[in-house]
Amino acid sequence: MQISEMRALRIFYTQRHLFNPKRHIPISPSPIISFQSHQNPKISRHFRSTYDLRTQELASLDADCPGSGSDSNSSDAETNSSTRRTWTVFNTEGIQYSDRQESGLRRGAEKNEVSVNKGYGSAWKARSGGGYGQASSDSSVVRARKKGKKKVHWVCSECGHSEGQWWGACRECNTVGSMKQFSEGESSNDGSRVSGFEVSDNVVRSWFPEKSTEVQPLRLTDVNRGVNQMNWRIPLHGHFGSEVARVLGGGLVPGSLVLVGGDPGAGKSTMLLQIAAIIAEGHDIGGSSPVLYVSGEESIEQIGNRADRLRIETEDLFLYSSTDIEDILEQVHLLSPRALVVDSIQTVYLKGVVGSAGGLQQVKECTSALLRFAKKTNIPVFLIGHVTKSGDIAGPRVLEHIVDAVLYMEGEKQSSHRLLRSVKNRFGSTDELGIFEMSQMGLQVVSNPSELFLSEQNSDSEILAGLAVTVIMDGSRSFLLEIQALCVSGSTFSKQVNGVPPSRADMIISVLMKQAGLMLKDSGIFLNVVSGVTLAETAGDLAVAAAICSSFLEFPIPSGIAFIGEIGLGGELRMVPRMEKRVHTLAKLGYRKCIVPKKAETSLATLGFEGMKIEIVGCKNLKEVINTVFV
Repeated sequence: MQISEMRALRIFYTQRHLFNPKRHIPISPSPIISFQSHQNPKISRHFRSTYDLRTQELASLDADCPGSGSDSNSSDAETNSSTRRTWTVFNTEGIQYSDRQESGLRRGAEKNEVSVNKGYGSAWKARSGGGYGQASSDSSVVRARKKGKKKVHWVCSECGHSEGQWWGACRECNTVGSMKQFSEGESSNDGSRVSGFEVSDNVVRSWFPEKSTEVQPLRLTDVNRGVNQMNWRIPLHGHFGSEVARVLGGGLVPGSLVLVGGDPGAGKSTMLLQIAAIIAEGHDIGGSSPVLYVSGEESIEQIGNRADRLRIETEDLFLYSSTDIEDILEQVHLLSPRALVVDSIQTVYLKGVVGSAGGLQQVKECTSALLRFAKKTNIPVFLIGHVTKSGDIAGPRVLEHIVDAVLYMEGEKQSSHRLLRSVKNRFGSTDELGIFEMSQMGLQVVSNPSELFLSEQNSDSEILAGLAVTVIMDGSRSFLLEIQALCVSGSTFSKQVNGVPPSRADMIISVLMKQAGLMLKDSGIFLNVVSGVTLAETAGDLAVAAAICSSFLEFPIPSGIAFIGEIGLGGELRMVPRMEKRVHTLAKLGYRKCIVPKKAETSLATLGFEGMKIEIVGCKNLKEVINTVFV
């Protein structure tokens, strides 16, 4: 036992009469009893007795309700013998406070009550009418709460999992460093928090005055009765609109919430402005309809300048600049548009929600408000989301779980082509891909996307040595890629790879040396995929091997030949998915011969490719490929 603890026990022993009210020992006239540790002067304890305050309160209560003389005397005697004393224990550091009361009887049996209040001086302030708490009518229990206290959560930015404390890694998805602080505060006078659902309900209530009790579950057959699935979606006309509708699954679903993300300058605002103009023209309904485009980053003059450059002349496209969600929904109420565009979700905010615009809680609550609004009014809403350095949409990952569809706009800075990819779609497939080209007139549809990554070929040139063509699939789209190889004897560089996974390239080179007998040990090998595309699937293995053989043997591959297939460790050729789709793309582009695995030749023979003037050659291994192409 330490010296400070022994001294504390000694002080408790000398003042032990305070804890035994039945002995009627006179209380010290000092209202506060304190002691301090000599070893740690910062730690001290104080005891405050409220016996006198309690006696005065009971005396005033008896004065208000006088009785007979005998009864009054007996009541006073009983009160003096059974009055409970209360001590408030607290320290100077403000760590913990508690009220300790004696058990006794006051006009009936009462139980022992202890209340512990956190906060500096909260118990005494509550009893004296302070703002930290409220005392009960008989001052027996004091409950205090600190004003402005925030409830802190730690939310994973990857999966949205919530924890009450910080962890180095998310315990749900095991992602390291993804836990972000998420604070919830009290904003209204009555201590209740404001949520996005409440705001949207308040705005929409005037549109739909029916009570929630009138909404009842419906049968599936009753929901689908009278609904034409062919005309249910909002069509997007024109070549540009058809390409966007392809990614959305056939058109825009009424009441859907679509999130569009992409790097800065990729063309997100331009694309949504063009989509808003197409919807406002209303070709499907035979007349124009209002569409509201709200921007929190640009003024309406700047948006108008962009619309003039894109030659958008529709009169029913309304522009508005605001960052307040409640203000935006009120303007939508007055306008009743056919669609709403918000640019961007990181710039808007909701009054009463803790945090600035773009914070975790603001983004979540604003998205929830717009989701509730879209579902109740059946008005589709487009959101633009910023992305982080890693390419993910900024904000909590739960944002992507709230919305109905997530679209990503991809494109290299040095290229004018843009790819619109569907990552999530509740109303369609995520295999679709839209291909556009950025021009002065905005985004234009690419006429022949299959030849997007092909360079100009010259059959009379010697540079075709070491060049092979393959077909890759991205969603439901097929693209032709050119793979270049260069073998240099006696080079100081053993291998340089660009666009091909290094481990895959090492395996293909090793198989060529072992199974095909090529002496590549003393040669430096350089591999490159034209247009900077990364070859992620195994369908291009055969084209990589053919390009290396062409450069090593210095034998150009004739134009009009493509290679599709996967290479195994034994040098055998394996099947890849969607072989008929790849061969059909080659036939449409005028290719004369396609080298495929032997098993694929048998399956493709029944699909009727004979009339397309393309020869399908099946090979079992790499030796047969070399004998077929280079001999």
